[in-house]
Amino acid sequence: MADSAFLKAARGETPQHTPVWFMRQAGRSLPEYLRVREGIAMLDSCMDADLITEITLQPVRRYGVDAAIFYSDIVLPLKAVGVDLEIKPGVGPVIAHPVRTLADVEAIPDLTPEHVPFVTAAVRTLVGELGGTPLIGFAGAPFTVSSYLVEGGPSKEYAKTKALMFGAPEIWQALMTKVAGISAAFLEAQVRAGASAVQLFDSWAGALAPDDYRDYVRPYSAHVLERAGALGVPRIHFGVNSALLLDQMGAAGADVVGVDWRTPLDWAIDRIGPDRGVQGNLDPTLVFAPTEVMLARAAEVIEAGRRAKGHIFNLGHGVIPATDPDQLKRLTEFVQSA
Repeated sequence: MADSAFLKAARGETPQHTPVWFMRQAGRSLPEYLRVREGIAMLDSCMDADLITEITLQPVRRYGVDAAIFYSDIVLPLKAVGVDLEIKPGVGPVIAHPVRTLADVEAIPDLTPEHVPFVTAAVRTLVGELGGTPLIGFAGAPFTVSSYLVEGGPSKEYAKTKALMFGAPEIWQALMTKVAGISAAFLEAQVRAGASAVQLFDSWAGALAPDDYRDYVRPYSAHVLERAGALGVPRIHFGVNSALLLDQMGAAGADVVGVDWRTPLDWAIDRIGPDRGVQGNLDPTLVFAPTEVMLARAAEVIEAGRRAKGHIFNLGHGVIPATDPDQLKRLTEFVQSA
C-alpha cells in the first residue's frame, strides 16, 4: 500500500504515474455486474457482504484501476437504521414518510456499527483481496441525503428542501446534524474495517448559492470530514455542478476536491488553492467518442492536473450505464502510461 499511486496523490505526494479510478466503476456498465445483480433489488445487494465484495472487485479485475470504491448507495445508511424507503427502477430513492417536523427527525435512529455488520465484513474481505490496491470508503453528504428525506425522492428544484432550510431553521439544523452523524458513522465503520481513503458525495450541492452553502450546509459536511480525518485517511469531497463551491468544499476539510466535467480543471485548481489535490474531470460522454478523441481529451486533463498539489484522474461524474467497458480499459491504460 505504501507504493499506491492513488494514496500518494491523495496525500499531495508525487506518484509514479497519474492514478485513475472511476465513479460508478462498479455498476451497470459491466456485464458481470448485471449477471450477479439479476433478480436482486439494489438495496438488498448493498446489504449482502458477499455481493458487495464481488461487485467492488469487478472493475479492479477488469480495468486495473488504482483504487476500488466501496459498493453502496447514498441512502443505504438510512435503510440500515430503519427509514422506510426503496429504490424504484427508473425513479431513484423514494421515502415513504418524508421529513416535515422535528418529531420526524427525532424518529430517525443514529447509526451504529451494529446496523451495518455487512459493511465491516465486506471491507475486511475486500482489503485481503485487494492487496496493494486501496479501498475508498463511500458516503453521501448531509445536504444530498437530507434532500431525499425532505423531498421524498429525487427532485430538480429542491423546493421543499430549501423551504425547510430557509423557513424552519430549527428543523433544518436538527436534520442536518442527524444525517451528518449517520454519514460520519458510516464512513468510520468502513475505515475502521480497513478502507484507506473516503469520498463524500454531495451530488446535489450545485443547487445551492455559495452563501447558502456556507451558512446551511458546509458546517455539517465539515463535521463528517473531520470525523473521517481523525482516523488518518485522505478525504475526497465531490459535488456536481459545483464550480462556485469548490473552494468551500475544500475548506470543509477535504484533502482532494472532485471537479465535475463542466469546470475547466486549471480554473478549478486556482479556485481550490495550492493546499489541496484535485480529482477529475473528463466528460463521461467522451467514452462514446472515437478512442483517439477520448484519449486526446484525457491528455489535456492530465496536463492540466500537473499544476495541482496532487491529481487523481477520474470522470467528471459517474460512468454512464451504456459505456463500453473496453473504452474504460483503454482509458485506464492510457492514463497510467502518460
